Amino acid sequence: MRSPRLLLLAEKECRELLASRSYWLMLLMIGPLVGHSFITAVDLYAEASGIGGGPAALPQGLSPLDGIMVPTLGAYDLAATFLFPFVAIRMIAAEKESGALKLALQFPSGAGTQLVAKAVIVIAGWLAALSAGLIATAFWKFYGGHLYAPEILNLMLGHVLHALLISGVAVAAAALAENASSAAIVTLGFTVGTWALDFVAAGRGGLLQNFAKYTPVAALRTFEQGLLDPGVVIVLLAMGIGGFAVAASWVRVGGTWKTRAAALTAILISIGGVSMAASALRSSRDLSEDRRNSFAPADEEALRQVREPLRVTAYLAPEDPRLTDLQRSILSKLGRVLPRVEVDQVAGGKTGLFEASEDHYGEIWYEIGGRRAMSRSTIERVVLEEIYRLAEVAPPSDQAIEISYSGYPLAVRPRGAAVVFYVIWPLAVALVWWFQRRPGR
Repeated sequence: MRSPRLLLLAEKECRELLASRSYWLMLLMIGPLVGHSFITAVDLYAEASGIGGGPAALPQGLSPLDGIMVPTLGAYDLAATFLFPFVAIRMIAAEKESGALKLALQFPSGAGTQLVAKAVIVIAGWLAALSAGLIATAFWKFYGGHLYAPEILNLMLGHVLHALLISGVAVAAAALAENASSAAIVTLGFTVGTWALDFVAAGRGGLLQNFAKYTPVAALRTFEQGLLDPGVVIVLLAMGIGGFAVAASWVRVGGTWKTRAAALTAILISIGGVSMAASALRSSRDLSEDRRNSFAPADEEALRQVREPLRVTAYLAPEDPRLTDLQRSILSKLGRVLPRVEVDQVAGGKTGLFEASEDHYGEIWYEIGGRRAMSRSTIERVVLEEIYRLAEVAPPSDQAIEISYSGYPLAVRPRGAAVVFYVIWPLAVALVWWFQRRPGR
């Protein structure tokens, strides 16, 4: 009986969503947002490819993921932050203000099933909004552009999970707050708070930086780099689903304030436990075509022969660019290959400007099996040669580590895109909205 009830509830929530002006306004604005991002990205990509006889960048640096898809779908980051919360909030707030929620919760289906139906429909509405991004992708293929399916699908997965997280927070805020405006302020406060956390963690390092890895902005950045991290996926799912669980526990009929608070506490503890367990996962998959998150296959084969833990001690301040280079180009890749990598960041200051007199500042020590070596370089080949020497592993030959990614330059203009995104898309959205609002529909 639960499945038919869920289908009926989903149909009811779908009608509510289609009756929401906030959803249609979001659809109306998404088309021009995506179109502007796409047109700008194509123009810049064409200039980098040497259109009109201008200077061209190196082909290896022209990746459609970075040059086209990330900036184009970046419009959905703005939409998820500033537009989509109002759609999700309305699904709870409108029923609370009209009193329909109290009546609906008295049905046999219960609050949990009803929130599941709301979650399914709100994500389905977001998937419909992604059609503008699919149109941009079709335009790029029509122009003769190259796309690598795994990294594109991974990027879209990141935007869907980002929307799930934002909708979960918005629905929870709508259930806890008295009205829609308060819920909107709470949701925006959550977003701004995660921005601040991401900004502060960049200059602090340590545990705070590890925690900031799972903020919405940082998590989306992982997908934009072509990396599928199960830990990030699980955390986003836990927080998004947890938001709907919070809403279901808080609006449940017949519960006292104490029972609701106890249920809320239990859900938050569960979300925290799942997130902590997920953050310990080390397995991740590099889905980028240019293997930006991985070493050359020959290097990875050689590194897998290292059986002992690697300990890295960096005498660098958190805001030192060398530490950023070390983490992005070396440590993050080593963590995906070696059995265990331990990293200690010793310098306590933020910039290192006042630590120049220290004897060790700028040094990076590597230790494997009691053998230690120091280097000040963050260049990939220099560091790998040092690790091979300490691990007593034969390095691969120079021919085996040659870069195979050739890049995909394309010097074209975004013809036809402006008409579709600035004219046809708004007209289509307006016509569908008018059609579904006709009497008898």
